[in-house]
Amino acid sequence: MTAGREQVSLWTIAREWGRVGTIGFGGPPAHIALLRRLCVTERGWITSEEFEDAIAVTNMLPGPASTQLAIWCAWKLRRRAGALVGALGFIGPGLIVIIGLSAVFLATNPPRWVEGAAAGAGAVVPVVAVSAALGLLPASWRRSGGPRWVAYAAAGALSAALAGPWLVVVLLGCGAVEVGVRRRSGEGRVPPTSAVVLATAGGLGGLVWVAFKVGALSFGGGFVIIPLMQHDAVSRYHWMTGPQVVSAVALGQITPGPVVLTVAVVGYAAAGVGGAVLAAAVAFAPSIAMVLAGAPSFDRLRRQPDAQGFLAGTGPAAIGAIAGASIPLGTAVHEAWQVAVLAAAAVWLLAGRRSTVAALVGGGIIGVAAAAAGAALPH
Repeated sequence: MTAGREQVSLWTIAREWGRVGTIGFGGPPAHIALLRRLCVTERGWITSEEFEDAIAVTNMLPGPASTQLAIWCAWKLRRRAGALVGALGFIGPGLIVIIGLSAVFLATNPPRWVEGAAAGAGAVVPVVAVSAALGLLPASWRRSGGPRWVAYAAAGALSAALAGPWLVVVLLGCGAVEVGVRRRSGEGRVPPTSAVVLATAGGLGGLVWVAFKVGALSFGGGFVIIPLMQHDAVSRYHWMTGPQVVSAVALGQITPGPVVLTVAVVGYAAAGVGGAVLAAAVAFAPSIAMVLAGAPSFDRLRRQPDAQGFLAGTGPAAIGAIAGASIPLGTAVHEAWQVAVLAAAAVWLLAGRRSTVAALVGGGIIGVAAAAAGAALPH
């Protein structure tokens, strides 16, 4: 650690990481840009090479990569204490905002304009899922494109669309198959693996399991959390309706901070403010633990053949799952005006490649107008 890094106070980390967490609209690309400007360009706390290596490694880990990058940057400055303070600063603002919005959107009798905004923004979400999958496709294809890539992606898509509870098994299975194939071809060894299955009947135990899946088993970016939590929240535990889950995803997109904060909406639906805080704590705990335990070995992990092989299997499956999630999300779009919003969002995002946040906000505004005009709203 350099002398410059030793002089960075925990208060500075809390202030700067809190600022990134407050203005970080737009998902991982925005978070990475803000962290690079802060830590590399403006303050010179971290070298450009270190930062790029950290991006590569955090993209190999399960869970929210931009959150792990933020935690690692804070760890680089003040080790364990810095990582914990940086995590709270980065996650806290968005959590506060999303709990407040959850209280409004999930109220027993929310105002009609609120329901309209949720329905309008929610109509955009299926297209956002497809756009997210397409955005991840080029890098994943370059890493391991070919017949196995197609098979893994198809398995992920089918499991997300038709068999939500099995998605975790499919993701881990695709990763294990790819490692095995590479071992037989002499590209690497099979790493020791273990799986922990938490069987619960519901309540807080069920919420902990859902949040753990979101935080520890979501390979491929924030949107893979949708199929991981959708079945449990709607069909298994009946905490939310299908349209409410779609609205929750929209909230996670338009609030600052990591997209994984969407799980706090599910926690709020299950057990109020306490449930939201519990879900967020469980979902982000694996990221904090992985950075604290593995940060000194990040460089070796990046070059580890088994880790690369596992990612080459889970990555395509996760992309397929994100795309497949658009099917159950789309079934929650019932009203004719919502279909029109969805079609407009497809042109805006897929053909025009424009801003996701703008599409969600625009959908919400159209929803408010539709509600004011007396249009039917989903329930």
